Amino acid sequence: MKLFRKIFLGAAVFGLMASADASAAANKLVLDGSTTVGPIAKAFAAHFTKTTGVPVTVSESGSGNGAKSLINKTCDIADMSRPMKDNEVAAARSKGVTPVEHVVALDGLAIIVHPSNRVNSLSRAQIRGIYMGRYTNWSQVGGPNAPIVIIQRESNSGTQDSFKELVMGKDNPISKRAETQASNGAIKSRVASTPNAVGFVGLGFVDNSIKALLVDGVDPDARTVKNGTYPLHRALFMYTNGQPSGVVKQFIDLPKTPEGKRIISETGFVNYY
Repeated sequence: MKLFRKIFLGAAVFGLMASADASAAANKLVLDGSTTVGPIAKAFAAHFTKTTGVPVTVSESGSGNGAKSLINKTCDIADMSRPMKDNEVAAARSKGVTPVEHVVALDGLAIIVHPSNRVNSLSRAQIRGIYMGRYTNWSQVGGPNAPIVIIQRESNSGTQDSFKELVMGKDNPISKRAETQASNGAIKSRVASTPNAVGFVGLGFVDNSIKALLVDGVDPDARTVKNGTYPLHRALFMYTNGQPSGVVKQFIDLPKTPEGKRIISETGFVNYY
């Protein structure tokens, strides 16, 4: 729930300066950051360019790198699957950048396994135990007699940070046996091709190639994410340098529009507004 409490602090905490990035001034937009927010950003970009004629570039280098891009003024909008950290805000301010937080959508962190795995549900305690290396065989959590292949994200991933906060806690490190993948899509592909694997992805990446588990008995879907009963729910963000104006504001306001809401639902995520 800590992530959700931070949602409403952005504009008040981070100031009201107007963005003056060169790309926005030149009537084009550059976005960088989260691979989780990526599908929404790319769908928004296609719609925005089609309806306004403004070209939009979307890169998916991870939430941490999105924050760096905003700090270094190389993007107009940073896509992030976690709130900006205090040290990122401080670094931004030292360079004359005033980050303002905008909630784009809601997401559920889906725990995924291969469709052939007979495990359908895990508790957060069991997931934590798997990732700490306490459980090393699926038979220990109701599955087949097979070694568990643990898949995680890289260190600059907002999804990795969310998983650590929502599942692991501060004092429970992830096992050194965990394999690292660079994106939601890479984790999905690895789990889909590996019968004994377990991983975690944003809700919009769940399809028939993998199976999303119930967590604490709750299915990850739009309803349970929206009402907060799915325990691994979180917000997805876009950050601007100051309060947005012009084409940046038009883009940032898309989640509040009927078309933007349709796009968010079609990409598998959950509308916030």
